[in-house]
Amino acid sequence: MRFVPKYLQTLGAAVFVIGLYDGLRTLLSAAYAYRGGVLADLWGHRRVFIIFNLVSTAGYALVLLIPNWGGVIAGMFLFLSWSCVSLPATFSLLGATLAAERHSIGVGTQSVITRLPIMIAPFFGGMLIDRFGVIVGVRIAPIITIFPSAAMLYVQCQLHEEPKEKVAKIERWNFWRNVRAFNHPLRRLLLSGILVGLCERLPYAWVVIFAMDYIGMSGREIGMLTTVEMAVAALCIMPASYLADRFQREPFVIVTFILFALFPIGLLRSHGFTTLAVAFAIRGLKEFGDASRKGLVIGYCAPERREQMAGAYYLVRDLIVSVGALVGACLWKLGPRLNFLAAAALGVAGTLFYIGSVRQARATAPPIMLYGRRPSRSADENKLEM
Repeated sequence: MRFVPKYLQTLGAAVFVIGLYDGLRTLLSAAYAYRGGVLADLWGHRRVFIIFNLVSTAGYALVLLIPNWGGVIAGMFLFLSWSCVSLPATFSLLGATLAAERHSIGVGTQSVITRLPIMIAPFFGGMLIDRFGVIVGVRIAPIITIFPSAAMLYVQCQLHEEPKEKVAKIERWNFWRNVRAFNHPLRRLLLSGILVGLCERLPYAWVVIFAMDYIGMSGREIGMLTTVEMAVAALCIMPASYLADRFQREPFVIVTFILFALFPIGLLRSHGFTTLAVAFAIRGLKEFGDASRKGLVIGYCAPERREQMAGAYYLVRDLIVSVGALVGACLWKLGPRLNFLAAAALGVAGTLFYIGSVRQARATAPPIMLYGRRPSRSADENKLEM
């Protein structure tokens, strides 16, 4: 997946097509995440995992069968479904099986597990590209992908799922009703997340192209840089998640937002493998508070509609952030420097907004749910509210 923009470039795709790929990727992530929340609520986690594993595998097969950039655009409608649709189902599973004060550590554990293969796969993907070229090397990957997908399907079939409680069979809300149900902390997190998401999206599709075309990295070196990123992320996720569950989660989210803003600056200052490794390490460190942010989302959503509301949250965020991919393509035509500086500015804006919103929240009345938990309230306070 890291090499897809370079693959599209090698196939002759224009800058706008690469931006379109990244924009559609984000847009589909948004649409699938919301639909995944609804389907997880209706079907349960196990069935959603199995169905969209099959759909995703079919997408990789389509990329293999159609050897042009149109095949990638068509296949992404299928192969993106797994990570996008499974996200709210995973949130629901964590929310249903873990206490509120364990949400961050649960998300962190899941995040570390998913990053372990990403430490290894891009290195071998880079070796394939160096050995066979970008086009052939990338096309070998879908063939390899089929085998672990089949193994994952077997494991998913063994999952046991408890019957849904009756409270989950209440009226299904439409998208706008779910959005209107967002509480104030979730709305503030959403707005800041949109700005920081735009910071990530502007340079996202161009990182590998920049490293290979402007700095001269090989495919194997790109894989090594990705390994550095994922290793740093895996090392910091669990300690940060543990501390976030014991203390306040917001400071960890703030640190993550700062690191988002620093990454494009790190790219801009890179001139070789060592400096790029520092930039990719910063990119890995941005996972420092990602589990905390997801833990906040889980906690802010109503338990009986957690899947739908989490899906609606990511739909709103990614619908807007997807525009950043096209803007990033326009800025890239004017040069990497402008692209990276604009991304950093958005990251700073999102960080400052979130810091201000946290301070404002602490200065207001405390009954709002914070840190994924509700503060204890006396019986008199509950009667007064009723």
